[in-house]
Amino acid sequence: MSSIRRLSGVVQAIALAAGLAFAGPASHAQAPAADGSATVKAAIESWLKGRYKVDEVRRTPMPGIWEVRLGNDLLYVDDKGQYAFVEGAMVELKSGRNLTRERTDEMLAINFKDLPLNLAIKQVIGNGKRVVAVFEDANCGYCRTMRKDLLTLKDVTIYTFPVAILAADSETKARKALCAADKVAAWNDLMTVGKVPGNAGTCDTPLAKVKELSQKLSISATPTVFFGNGKRLQGYVPGERFERMLEENSRS
Repeated sequence: MSSIRRLSGVVQAIALAAGLAFAGPASHAQAPAADGSATVKAAIESWLKGRYKVDEVRRTPMPGIWEVRLGNDLLYVDDKGQYAFVEGAMVELKSGRNLTRERTDEMLAINFKDLPLNLAIKQVIGNGKRVVAVFEDANCGYCRTMRKDLLTLKDVTIYTFPVAILAADSETKARKALCAADKVAAWNDLMTVGKVPGNAGTCDTPLAKVKELSQKLSISATPTVFFGNGKRLQGYVPGERFERMLEENSRS
């Protein structure tokens, strides 16, 4: 999540909680107007908890949309002060919900049951009642960090889909891990301590099918995670936050 430039730390925390980021300087809209601006100004200052003042409210050429200036940062608000557009995202001011992000998450979600789990490396920790599918590249630094976090989780089944998209030897490393007698241990050692198995890596592996799967799911970066409810996480998040997300997305 990107940071807010030139705003106070308190406002930054509020906006980050809503999943927002403010853009840099931009040209003003046409002429200032008073009608309706008070409603918009009050809505934004309420959303910002009174910790940051609106410098100016102006009409835009688009009917019903107002420009709000905070220092050199701009956002756009409807004339009822209910919704704001910030860097292309629509936000509901009262709740702080990022409606654009929610819709994007919905479009990127999958049916977890449709995943060909037979292609994955399966590891069960505890009772394994929570499930995640993780697409990792052997040369992905964030994947290595996430792998260490994953191994500290309780009561989870981890389905690992090795993908080779970052470096020329990504497939070689993945192939050797998949050809090891203990695939789970070999992959964990590869990701946590960089130990590449000593075998020739010439066995049959599902790497080609996993590559096709990742393309079908529009996976272009690692790590990419799917929770049990099908929601997608792209990129690394710290362990404690991941645990919260896992618990939230494991509820039926």
